[in-house]
Amino acid sequence: MRYHHLVLLALTASLLQASADHRDGSISKRQEALSADLTMNNDWGGRFDAKFSFPLKVDVLGYLANITFSKPVSKLDISGGQVYSHSTDNLHWVVVNTPDRPAFHAGTTLDLQFYGNYEGGSPGPTGHATLINEGIDTFKPEAAPNTENSKYNYNDVLYKSILFYEAQRSGKLPANKRIPWRGDSALNDKGDKGEDLTGGWYDAGDHVKFNFPMAYTTTVLAWSYLLYPDAYEAAGQKDYILDCIKWPLDYLLKCHTGPEELYVQVGDAGPDHSYWGSPETMTMARPAYKITASKPGTDVTMETAAAMAAGSLAFKDKDPAYSATLLEHAKQLWDFGIKYQVKYSDSVQAAAGFYRSNNITDEVCWGSLWLHKATNDDKYLAEAEKQFDPDPAWGQSWDEKTIGNQLLLYLATKKDNYKTSILNSFEGWFPGGKVPYTPKGLPFRLEWGSLRYASNMAMAALVAADAGLRPAEYRRWAMCIIHYALGDTGFSYLIGFGSKYPHSPHHRSSSCPNPPAPCGSYVMSMKEPNVHTLYGALVGGPGQQDDYKDERTNYVNNEVACDYNAGFTGAVAALKHLYLTKQHPEQTSNAQCPYR
Repeated sequence: MRYHHLVLLALTASLLQASADHRDGSISKRQEALSADLTMNNDWGGRFDAKFSFPLKVDVLGYLANITFSKPVSKLDISGGQVYSHSTDNLHWVVVNTPDRPAFHAGTTLDLQFYGNYEGGSPGPTGHATLINEGIDTFKPEAAPNTENSKYNYNDVLYKSILFYEAQRSGKLPANKRIPWRGDSALNDKGDKGEDLTGGWYDAGDHVKFNFPMAYTTTVLAWSYLLYPDAYEAAGQKDYILDCIKWPLDYLLKCHTGPEELYVQVGDAGPDHSYWGSPETMTMARPAYKITASKPGTDVTMETAAAMAAGSLAFKDKDPAYSATLLEHAKQLWDFGIKYQVKYSDSVQAAAGFYRSNNITDEVCWGSLWLHKATNDDKYLAEAEKQFDPDPAWGQSWDEKTIGNQLLLYLATKKDNYKTSILNSFEGWFPGGKVPYTPKGLPFRLEWGSLRYASNMAMAALVAADAGLRPAEYRRWAMCIIHYALGDTGFSYLIGFGSKYPHSPHHRSSSCPNPPAPCGSYVMSMKEPNVHTLYGALVGGPGQQDDYKDERTNYVNNEVACDYNAGFTGAVAALKHLYLTKQHPEQTSNAQCPYR
């Protein structure tokens, strides 16, 4: 029996090791396993009908059952379950739920019913089973201290927002990873010639790596660090924000495989979006798409150049060699982007249905401005001024950088025409302008990701205020937007922050049970909350009447995305900075919300 015991230990250990990147590896820390003895219903001599019954005190979303029989069982036909593995002597079996039956509710009994074939003649075997609930995650980071005693804990928001980006990581994860339920994934992402394209971020609730919004997000996060290093330092997040932006920068460097060659996407959104599961277990093909001299793309090239230029500034002191590498790539990409004037979605049809740019002039201006900031070379500023759009900004996003360009041009030149454009942009966004407001005071540009646009403009307003443009008005307006997101309506749209927040975001990996319990489309449509709390993710936000449904199928209001958190994180860093410099609206008796 010692041999059989060792086989079971080895089998269980292999299961835990296989999922060690997703959880802490300790069953006892997740919950106590339930135990049951076999109930024999019928014994026909060589074949039997039996079950294990587990009364449930908590909901189970995915399970693993370790079964030990008293004599070898050569076959199991299980109702509502499937064999995951068994020992060579057929005494020990591991069973998991089927993808179409992942949920079992507290107050009911989970009956593991099966037919089996056994050896050695009657009577049939006795058996014992332990059931592990794979739908439990005990990861709960402690809140960061609120050192300013502000209404909302900006330290904790910055901490959790950066954690969200760690949950989005693709590739080989570091040994010091902080999200226990995430593991290595997409380790075979390669280019046409076998180039290593591992790393980067998964875009949203899916597993495609769309470089256009990824590069934009990286640029904005780097910008926020360059503007407000004191905020990140005081919040204890300086090293983490630099590590956060380095992760996509390392990937984007891999994607730039030649002076006029840039990979811009990994993964086909069609098959990817048909798969509801964790990235660690996906098996679909992941093609890589690139732009070249014959099939160029100015918008994504300039956005990537901007990310690398901003990154070079962020790492200039900490890692001069890395900074220089980023800047060299940024210059090459700018040359590539300026040489061929075409949208990348015209060259990469796989991106056209998801991240198609409306035009390229804002990206040319944006990329040129970041190259100018990184080099002080006036040729880049001249190109930016040539591409300048004076019209009021529709709303900062991965697709439009109008307000960002207006701000950077004004900061670089102090010219009145850029100042006027900034003021006109915010006139359209303030109450009485062209952007409508929800009844509870959120400027509402678009239902799909409403908080994304509002938060991005909040960051822009805080940058404008720091430049001396209507500081009291812009700071209060921006603060009210961020505070709306954090809980002013009685609900926080930032997952894991506050007492009431979303529990069922449209996000595959956080919704799936711990492996080896399977995931699938049934999980997507279930009402149960996600297994894992996706700390720090900003969901899309409310509808125009402040309406919102916390449902996994609600991808319009309840999906998350890397770009959703970008300007939001920058705005929070700006508000933290204002507290440090004693200019925050709460410190100047100017904190009434909503802004009317």
